[in-house]
Order: sequence, then structure tokens, then C-alpha cells
Amino acid sequence: MKTNSFVLSVEGLSKTIGKREIVADVSFNVGGGEIFGFLGPNGAGKTTTIRMLVGLIRPTKGRIQIGGYDLSRQFLKAIRQVGCIVENPELYPYLTGRENLELFARMVDEITPERIEEVVRLVELDHRIDDLVKTYSLGMRQRLGIAQALLGQPQLLILDEPTNGLDPAGIREMRSFVRQLAREQGISVFISSHILHEVQLMCDRVAIINEGRIVKTGRVDQLVANHAKVEWLVQPQESGAEKLRQLPYISQVEILDQGRVLVHMPMDKIAETNEALLKQQIRVTGIRPFKQTLEDIFLEMTGGNSID
Repeated sequence: MKTNSFVLSVEGLSKTIGKREIVADVSFNVGGGEIFGFLGPNGAGKTTTIRMLVGLIRPTKGRIQIGGYDLSRQFLKAIRQVGCIVENPELYPYLTGRENLELFARMVDEITPERIEEVVRLVELDHRIDDLVKTYSLGMRQRLGIAQALLGQPQLLILDEPTNGLDPAGIREMRSFVRQLAREQGISVFISSHILHEVQLMCDRVAIINEGRIVKTGRVDQLVANHAKVEWLVQPQESGAEKLRQLPYISQVEILDQGRVLVHMPMDKIAETNEALLKQQIRVTGIRPFKQTLEDIFLEMTGGNSID
């Protein structure tokens, strides 16, 4: 029986191997038609989490629900809701695109020739589907892999490094295609990528995992807005810095030279902050906002560790 309205729901997920806890109490949800980014540095537990999501390894504890089905108790029903590509899809280069899809379709129940034609049109390979896969560009192979993953009409598509090896044009094409799948087909997409600029452009929400734990989850636009840096030029400087420290939404107050104070704060609080300073007879002669990127936030949350 379905028990959850989220397409993917992860609660208290943990994985221990020997005495080492690789993933610890990880929880997040992915809604219908949402593009959800999953980011983590080397050794953070990202790959282990993905392997648990697709049933390749069992969690030590916690629960995974896909399409409302419990992965541990209703494995077949749950896993049928998932299409997955890990880096470059496994394809037969000396078969045509169509033959690859037909071969995969034989291993899955109830996939009709009409469904094959539907996914071919969906990934826009109509003009090349009867050519040998060895003649495809890497971007075309990725789209064929996604077509294969979509054959079973999954609610959730898991893409691990889908832009790996693509040139800038191919990356833009993949970004556009993934957003089209989510917006027009209502498919939820769970995506990991080391190209944080692309994740920022592509994803609705992200979760950042570090040392096995989720350290940040939120909408991309809100994370970027709420983690801005603002440089205040104030006189007197010490009084201005002290007042800034007292405001509940401000963090990491850093006193610079020549009356400058650098703080972390939400961009939408600038006017309120300016008013608070003026009420304390602190003169504000300059306000300089620096909008952070998702990469800045990632490095801040993970202590500067490199991403997978």
C-alpha cells in the first residue's frame, strides 16, 4: 500500500561498515516534478547513499520510500518507480539505438513498441534511433541511456554525474533536457554532479552531505539569497560591528580596514539592517552586497573539501 505523497522519502538513513559509520541519520524528501541536487565532497557518503536508494546495498537502519512504497518491504513495487543512470550508460555500440532499447525492453514487463517510440520522441532521437550507437556523440548516448531508464515509466529518475565528459554545449543541452522532463512530464529527478554551477542552474532544491551527514538542505534560490555577504562602511566602526553582531540573522562579522565590516546575511535584510544602524546613531556611508554562488555555500558547508 502507498503511504507517502513524496516521490522519494528518506528517513534516518544510516550505513555502517565494520566500525565506520559512512552515512549517519540522513533524511530528505523529493516532491513530484522536482529536480533535487545531491552534493558531497570525496568520501562524504554520497555514493553510498545513492547505492542504497537503488537497492544495491542495504542500509544499516532507516527507511526509503519510492512512489509511496517501502524499498525494504515492497522492493519490486518501489524499484519499478525508479530509472537510474550512473555516469555513462551501459550500451551496446554495435547495435542501433532502437535495438538497444528493444533488448532492454525484453527484460522489463509490459513495455510495448509504442512505448519505445514514445521515449525516442521524448529524448529527441527520432532521426538517429536506427543508427549504430558507436556513431553517436556522448550527449546522444546519454539521451539514449535516459530513454532506456524511462521505458518503465518511472516516477523518479536518478542521474549520477549526467554531464560527465560532455562539452559546454552538451552540458547546456542536458540541463535543458532534464528541466523539460521535470516540467513537462512531471518526473522527479535526483541528480548528483561535481559541476556546481550547473546544479545551481538546473536544480530546484539541493542537499549537501559532508562526513556522512546532511549539513544543508534548501531551495537553491533561497540558499544563495540567505548566504550573501554584505560589506558595510560604517562610522564608528567598532560600534557598527557590535550592532551588526547583535542582529539575529547576521553571522561571521569580520572587521576590515577603513571602516569596513563584512558580514554574512540575507540579501532581503539590507534595508532593515541599515535602519537598525541608523537608529543607533551609526553612520552608514556604503553598502556593498556580494551574492554567493552554490559553490561558495558548498565550500563553506564542507570546509573547503573537493567534490566528487
